[in-house]
Amino acid sequence: MTPRERIASARLYLVSESRDRAFLDAALRGGVDLLQLRDKALDDAGIVAAARDFRAAADAAGALFILNDRPDLVAACGADGVHVGQEDAGVAAARAAVGPDRIVGRSTHAPDQGAAADADPDVDYFAVGPVHATPTKPGRVPAGLEYVSWAASHAMTPWFAIGGIDAGNVREVAARGARRIVVVRAITQADDAEAAARALRGALEVPVGAAQP
Repeated sequence: MTPRERIASARLYLVSESRDRAFLDAALRGGVDLLQLRDKALDDAGIVAAARDFRAAADAAGALFILNDRPDLVAACGADGVHVGQEDAGVAAARAAVGPDRIVGRSTHAPDQGAAADADPDVDYFAVGPVHATPTKPGRVPAGLEYVSWAASHAMTPWFAIGGIDAGNVREVAARGARRIVVVRAITQADDAEAAARALRGALEVPVGAAQP
C-alpha cells in the first residue's frame, strides 16, 4: 500500500520541530499516526539529520512521516510526502518533485481554498484552519468552527482540522464533524506526550458530529 493510499486512515497528526526519539515514540504510543517535521531553524543538512529519528520512529509505529514545505528534500529524508502551504510551492510542483506514490498535503484557510484542494487530484489531504488563533501562525486570522462545518459537509478528500486545538476544545471541533486533527503545542508542550496524545485520540474516537470521508 502506498503512502497516498494510507492517508485516509490517519487521525492524529503531530507537527513538531526536531525532537529526540524518546519524545516521538511516546507521542506515537499515545495515538499519533502521522508525524510532520517542521523546523525553520535548520539548514538542509540539519533537516536531513533530524528526519532520521522521525523516519525510524514512524516505521517502528507503522505511522506516516511528512516533511514540511521541502519537496526537494523528501527523497533525502525518506519521507512519505510533503505538506505545502498557500504561500509555498504549488501543488503541481510538489507532486512533480515527490512522484506519484508519495503524499502531497495542502494548507487551506477558507472554503474557496478548500474547494480548490478538494478538486485537485494531486492533493491527498488538506488542512482546515486555523480553527483558533495560534502562535505557530502569528497574524493568521482564525477560520473558525464554521470552516470545519463546511469541510464536514462538502469535502470528499481527507482533511484535518488545525489551529489551536487541544484537550480543552477538541470535542467542539469533533462535534462539527472533524474526524482528523493536526496539533502542535498540545503534545510538544505537554508534560507527558503519550498521555496528551491518548486524550486527543480518545476525543476523536467519540462518535459525534457529521460523517466525513
